Amino acid sequence: MTSAGSQHSGSRALTLAALGVVYGDIGTSPLYTLKECFAGPVGLALTPFNILGILSLIFWALMLVVSLKYVSIILRADNKGEGGILALLALAQRETAGRPRLTRCVAILGIFGAALFYGDCIITPAISVLSAVEGISVVSHKLDQMIVPLCIGIIIGLFAVQSHGTATVGKIFGPVMLLWFAILAVMGIASIVHAPEVLAALNPLHAVRFFLAAPGSSFILLGAVVLCLTGGEALYADMGHFGKAAIRNAWYGLVLPALVLNYFGQGALLLQNPQAIKNPFFLLAPGWGLIPLVLLATFATVIASQAVISGAYSMASQAIQLGFTPRMEIRHTSASEKGQIFISQINWALLLAVIILILSFRSSGALASAYGFAVTCTMVITTLLAFLVLGKYSTPLRRLGMFAVLGGLLLVDLAFFAANSLKIADGGWMPLLVGLVLFTMMMTWKRGRMLLMRKLREGEMPLAGFVGTLESSTIARVEGTAVFLTASSDTVPHALLHNLKHNKILHEQVILLTVSTADVPLIPPAQQLTITQLGNQVFQILICCGFKDTPDIPAALALAATREPQLHCEPMQLSYFLSRETIVESRYPEMARWRRMLFSLMMRNAARITSFFGIPPNRVVEMGMQVEL
Repeated sequence: MTSAGSQHSGSRALTLAALGVVYGDIGTSPLYTLKECFAGPVGLALTPFNILGILSLIFWALMLVVSLKYVSIILRADNKGEGGILALLALAQRETAGRPRLTRCVAILGIFGAALFYGDCIITPAISVLSAVEGISVVSHKLDQMIVPLCIGIIIGLFAVQSHGTATVGKIFGPVMLLWFAILAVMGIASIVHAPEVLAALNPLHAVRFFLAAPGSSFILLGAVVLCLTGGEALYADMGHFGKAAIRNAWYGLVLPALVLNYFGQGALLLQNPQAIKNPFFLLAPGWGLIPLVLLATFATVIASQAVISGAYSMASQAIQLGFTPRMEIRHTSASEKGQIFISQINWALLLAVIILILSFRSSGALASAYGFAVTCTMVITTLLAFLVLGKYSTPLRRLGMFAVLGGLLLVDLAFFAANSLKIADGGWMPLLVGLVLFTMMMTWKRGRMLLMRKLREGEMPLAGFVGTLESSTIARVEGTAVFLTASSDTVPHALLHNLKHNKILHEQVILLTVSTADVPLIPPAQQLTITQLGNQVFQILICCGFKDTPDIPAALALAATREPQLHCEPMQLSYFLSRETIVESRYPEMARWRRMLFSLMMRNAARITSFFGIPPNRVVEMGMQVEL
């Protein structure tokens, strides 16, 4: 009885936590969605027919894209419990093994989707905080000039505290969002009571008739309707933190009803008072509650921004481990929560980009033109990858049914994407540009590392033959243990050969260490190590990490010493030998000049391997070499 009660209590706690992290973005979309549908470029008239048509589109968009696609289907595509587009990419590449062209296409799709995610990470804090602070203009237009400075101040404060971690603040995120969704629902109900005819929009025929009456305008309006879906990708990305059950319980138990009630409440208000379109969300509140609502909305948008900022760190960490970006220094901000990390380069780059965005667009309405393109493009990519991953979960008949459902959802995604493509000239170019720049950098890094590894292997010596020659060799052996890091597990590291060539000595004990990343998120430390004794006091240690693990080489060596008694891994007796490559132009280049220069620049600015792997810098010897590309 106690066990069941504690499990139920734990489930409630996870559901509450999911409210604070997963649903912050989509939970603040009522601040601007309906207003943009009518105040956008189409200039839609505030007639009952149009109001019911737009509400019907919003309701069925939430039901089809979020409830059916993400909550019911995409959450099934879990990679050892983890979600997100890079986890989905790893699963899809597993399904396409043996088909190089398809694997490459899948990789390009997944990397582009990950790159576009950062466009969303820039826009979300800007549009969310702007839309909340704009509520003060409902109090008095004299405060309008304070909107942009206040937003910038809030954003700077938000990014400034990131290095301290979110453990303390995170404890109140869930309760605050619980209060937020409760108020959304109460405000909506209070308005619906005065115009219950708005509930007719639950009938999908209103959406169909709206489209048939003006297909062109309706298609363009999909670019505004999609704002109600922003944050839907977070349901999948945060699956590893909270689990499917908590995410589904929070969605169906509170988030979906609260969102629908609030959207319909805004619609009921517009049916009674079309002039309320200037800010239908804040005008739902009574006069005495306006200022508290602005404060609560600002806090809720900060929470929504925190969710995407944390997601940006997590995405960057996964990309580093999967070999798509250079090493960056990752700082853990919690001793108990593995996923709480801080990456300085990502943090300050995002802060600068968000401030530039706020100063450039200056209002949530202007930013709405930029918002949506990155989101819908990622939605399309997720559905395409899901075709590869979800087909294996069912019998042939059920698989056919799954493909039919995914095909229908893909058409919905493509319709939203096509409508948002019309907004590229009005601001949609910004997330597209960010995505293309990051995509180019990620593909250049992946291609450059592949060519570099191939070049390095050309001059390497087979490991088996080398170890055999040590028995009859007269090379002097000195005290201590030398650890040679190498990307190849079957050849002699270049650093070892250079050490023999120039110093003509070998340590008493030699460890050849290779770190690799698997296509699963986490691997228990005890299962990460493979130790092989090659002979002549030469050991090979293979460390295989998950793409969410942070490798710690000294800790791994300490663990290896407990499993292999002959290994001597006292920290003060270890010397780490690393190769440091410098890229120079080849007579017959394998990369374009600009791309080689970009790759070389990224290599020079990558975090030092000592800090990334936790190696004491005063125990390191670097052996430099030039590589032609």
